[in-house]
Amino acid sequence: MKALILSGGMGTRLRPFTYSMPKQLVPVANKPILVHCLENVREIGVEDVAVVVGDRGEEIRAVVGDGSAYGLNVTYLQQEAPLGLAHAVSIAEEFLGDDDFVMYLGDNILAEGIAESARAFRVARPAAQLLLTKVADPRAYGVAEVDAEGRVLALVEKPQQPRSDLAVIGVYFFTAAVHDAVRAIEPSARGELEITDAVQFLVERGDRVVADAYAGYWKDTGSPDDLLDCNRLLLGRLDHGVHGEVDAASTVEGPVLVEAGAVVERSRLVGPLVVGAGSIVRDSELGPYTALGRDCVLDGAGIGDSIVLDGVSIQSVRGLSGSIIGRSAAVRGGEAAGRRLIIGDHTQAEVAA
Repeated sequence: MKALILSGGMGTRLRPFTYSMPKQLVPVANKPILVHCLENVREIGVEDVAVVVGDRGEEIRAVVGDGSAYGLNVTYLQQEAPLGLAHAVSIAEEFLGDDDFVMYLGDNILAEGIAESARAFRVARPAAQLLLTKVADPRAYGVAEVDAEGRVLALVEKPQQPRSDLAVIGVYFFTAAVHDAVRAIEPSARGELEITDAVQFLVERGDRVVADAYAGYWKDTGSPDDLLDCNRLLLGRLDHGVHGEVDAASTVEGPVLVEAGAVVERSRLVGPLVVGAGSIVRDSELGPYTALGRDCVLDGAGIGDSIVLDGVSIQSVRGLSGSIIGRSAAVRGGEAAGRRLIIGDHTQAEVAA
């Protein structure tokens, strides 16, 4: 089995962060979303991966490289414009050949991994296997209609009157049969080759298309609140470990990971929490549910339930919560009890007391 990971989207809902980085590289629990995807793919025994990139491809290459750091062989495929998921399959056809493959949207978090789904696919080998979950508003998703035996009867993209509450989430398993379907379909009204249309083609041709109910945590990380929700969940599974320097005047409560090279002085750390390598935390209170990136400086700061990216400086600001602070941003000011900051890379912000 091979893997096809889609990493070419624009991420407009995650601005301002996606003005300066691909959305797939935004970190959750101090790890880019795309790396979470790669690790899930490696866990099911896949080694050969194609990553479909758009105009931010060089930034993704700089992080992932040839994939060897993750035990993978990574090939990059350029998609000239966001022309649909099925279009991504079409440009990957030569790479995929006749192999079965998993297609994984590179901005999706599936916290329990995809091992059970992969096992089911390998045993039964349907033409397509869709991961589904129940959602409150199916109109925002591809929606599947499924019979009592778990066979998919119909699939519709973002229907105004959904016939079920089963949304297709961002992982699909296919045999090579999908290539016939992709070649047969036409662009949708929005000008894209829809993977839902390709799957519907397989259904109407009589190929076996099955549903796989995903019982674990899934999130399409399309908004800052989605990122923070994922961050909380993944930090909640953190293993405790103090590998940096924490002085005797500091306290550590709950599961806290202090990476090598980090320094903590006269501060209170409340887990779940990660302090990135090279960061300095002084006279501050940090956590819970906070991911502090690498090479940050916190001095007289207080922040919880937040994502702080690499190189951030927070000076004399306490009481921040529910915040996402972009790379190399600088925040100064006074008491900020209950306040939230969503600011992009290299921003300078002053919080009024």
